[in-house]
Amino acid sequence: MKLIVLGVLCISLLLLIFVVFRKKLGLGWLTVFGAHLALSAVAIYVVNFTGLAAETYIPLNPMTIGTVMVLGLPGVALLVGLKLTIIGS
Repeated sequence: MKLIVLGVLCISLLLLIFVVFRKKLGLGWLTVFGAHLALSAVAIYVVNFTGLAAETYIPLNPMTIGTVMVLGLPGVALLVGLKLTIIGS
């Protein structure tokens, strides 16, 4: 089973590399991705440790950072709203 998963991951990696260099995307997209990743983590960190959201703690994990990366700052508001509505304070 592990061998099958490893094979699928290797094939996916090779196809991704093929697409990146075939379309002449270069490595500029990595800079943009890295900047979005860092800014998303900083935005969540600011909300957690400045007390802007009434003692609400949003964990720094791939799901929350990915949400903020895709949605931007409204994603932080979404996470705070979900935390207060579903889980409580």
